[in-house]
Amino acid sequence: MIRSGTINMIHEGAQKGKSAYAIGKELGISKNTAKKYMNQPKAEHGLKGRTKPSKLDPFKPEINEMIENGIFNCVVILERLKDMGYTGGITIIKDYVKPFRPARSAPAVRRYETPPGKQAQMDWGIIHYIDERGNTHKAPVFIMILGNSRCKYIEFTKRCDIYSLLRCIVNAFEYYGGVPEVVLTDRMKTVINGSEAGKPIWNSRFEDFAADMGFVPKVCRVKRPQTKGKVERLVDYVKDNFLPGRQFKDLHDLNSQAFEWCRKVDSKIHGTTGEIPLEALNKEPLLPLPDKAVRDKYRWETRNVTRDGFVSYDGAKYGIPWQYSGREVRVRTCGDFFEAYYGEVRIACHKVEYASGKIVWLKGQYQGLAERGGIAVPLPFARKKETETVEIRSLSVYDTLVGVISNG
Repeated sequence: MIRSGTINMIHEGAQKGKSAYAIGKELGISKNTAKKYMNQPKAEHGLKGRTKPSKLDPFKPEINEMIENGIFNCVVILERLKDMGYTGGITIIKDYVKPFRPARSAPAVRRYETPPGKQAQMDWGIIHYIDERGNTHKAPVFIMILGNSRCKYIEFTKRCDIYSLLRCIVNAFEYYGGVPEVVLTDRMKTVINGSEAGKPIWNSRFEDFAADMGFVPKVCRVKRPQTKGKVERLVDYVKDNFLPGRQFKDLHDLNSQAFEWCRKVDSKIHGTTGEIPLEALNKEPLLPLPDKAVRDKYRWETRNVTRDGFVSYDGAKYGIPWQYSGREVRVRTCGDFFEAYYGEVRIACHKVEYASGKIVWLKGQYQGLAERGGIAVPLPFARKKETETVEIRSLSVYDTLVGVISNG
């Protein structure tokens, strides 16, 4: 029996028009043997069509599930597969994911680099999550990145108003351990009220905040968000890398995971700078943080107490002593606690409730309300004095007194 390779050579010779005799002489076989295989159809090679088993095969269902959840980052997929026992590399993962990856296109832009300590970029992003009932919700995420070291800070909130913005910036500066010279931001309404002659008209509260913190605020050019491309890319990075498939209990749990994630990714070499961001952060000559009293000032918000003794804060209602109904109080979150102050006196302290719509009662919230008719301070009034008693005498007594005086 001749080898398959010889059979292939016989077919090649036949295709070129050679005779059985010529083929047999060329290959060292008989003319009859050459003729026999010339007349047989060419058979497929025994190994053709067979695929070599891959280390990735057992994990493809898990990868498909990640892709369905919007996870296309192969570094993330690799880390999760390793936890499942995968021992292969990242290249075969990239080859498998590539056909499923959505195409992206963007115009070319010029890269700008800033010296250490010079600039931070900040922005809001909107993320989506599914609750335990299967309903989809939106939530804002504050994002800041230092331009030189690429050190990141992210914080999820329930609002993206001026109070939340200033509080997040303070938290970011404390995380970095200092203040950059310039903070570049989008043209958001909480930062500017508009522009005049090409110059921004700053929101007065944000302008005062920048002065207290010691940084110079700047906004990107109109319709040119790429001027703050570092934070724009970080917004996408958070959505593509941190968020997909993540599970969390509440806002506090989500922010705890975000903090750990920032520390983790900033402990690796950055692809552009070639440095580890957390180590590069130590080389950034940031401005010193202002006094704690100045920073804490921007953690306060004002609220009006309702008639039934509650204030609303981040979607929850917190009980306040009924005596303060209708008054304006200062509120803040301090760690895991919600505090309310009237002047310098703390009038309520609650464990923070992260679920929206919750009502948190205060022990003794309505104590004394019924006895005083719901009136915390007595109404202003005048007081009537008691009438003095006057002795009544007969007129003869006065006549006698007059006579005595005359005789004297």
